[in-house]
Amino acid sequence: LWFRFDNLHIGHLAQLNLHDLKTTVEKMASSMDERQFHIAEEVVKEILDRIGFMLDVGLGYLTLNRVTRSLSGGEAQRIRLATQIGSALSGVTYILDEPSIGLHQRDNERLIKSLQRLVEADNTVIVVEHDKDIMLACNHLIDIGPGAGVNGGEIVASGKPKQLKSKKTITSDYLYGRSQIAIPKERRAVDSDRMIHIKGARGNNLKNVDLSIPLGVFTCVTGVSGSGKSTLINQTLFPLTHNYVYRGKRKVMPYDSIEGLDRIDKVIDIDQSPIGRTPRSNPATYIKLFDEIRSLFAQLPESKIRGYKPGRFSFNVKGGRCETCKGAGLQTIEMNFLPDVY
Repeated sequence: LWFRFDNLHIGHLAQLNLHDLKTTVEKMASSMDERQFHIAEEVVKEILDRIGFMLDVGLGYLTLNRVTRSLSGGEAQRIRLATQIGSALSGVTYILDEPSIGLHQRDNERLIKSLQRLVEADNTVIVVEHDKDIMLACNHLIDIGPGAGVNGGEIVASGKPKQLKSKKTITSDYLYGRSQIAIPKERRAVDSDRMIHIKGARGNNLKNVDLSIPLGVFTCVTGVSGSGKSTLINQTLFPLTHNYVYRGKRKVMPYDSIEGLDRIDKVIDIDQSPIGRTPRSNPATYIKLFDEIRSLFAQLPESKIRGYKPGRFSFNVKGGRCETCKGAGLQTIEMNFLPDVY
């Protein structure tokens, strides 16, 4: 922090959002004398280019000192995308798995433009996606079906998006309006006496938000990526409610007051974090189904002769599991300078 330019140290710059940082760096560059500009020219160009990539994917509101874990899924996805755009590589095949998850429609447009920039740089982009806008924007669309699970596994349509209009597939029907999700004719009434009231929420980019959330109904919180949805709900409301119900000490973003928590006796956060506590966890272990399977194996005559208990059949116990893969079901081969092979 000792070193400064235009009386600004790195801490000051890290607190600026990317829009303001771009303006500040441009102002710094214009105030340099010839010798200073000659020294800093390449650095300034690199900084402005990288800021530009972030602005192109709609991240101008982020500050450089924003904690990574506080980023929403859409923000993290677009940061990675901006990195690839900035790499200026060509001849690369990019595979993206549902990049539009959690994105607002406005952000979808920016995402599509970013993907098209990669294609224009002579790259191949393959996207696994359900979003209508992305499907209509692609050059080639492949529809797999006709159903799910044992009823799927076939290519039911392939070609330009407009060519799928004549195909009788589930995707085509929804894509071109022949099938639609029904809007409820009646909605549950909101009871004004049963609400949670939050006042003065100001975490991250929230600006003293006052919010009332009705209880006993289906409430959706929406807005463009980075508008503060995750901060308000996941980092303010949830930890507040959790601490009240379970007497916990979870970190809560700044706020003034909250009312109505006395009407809640339980809160569950269904997030997108991995299930289980080990890499060997799976849906069966998570919902305790595998406990019954292990008990079943332990009741077999051969297990009783050998004295095997249910714990013997755990993926995490030596002897009962496969020691070659350590119960993971596959082996990991570490590669120097390359991704691991499984």
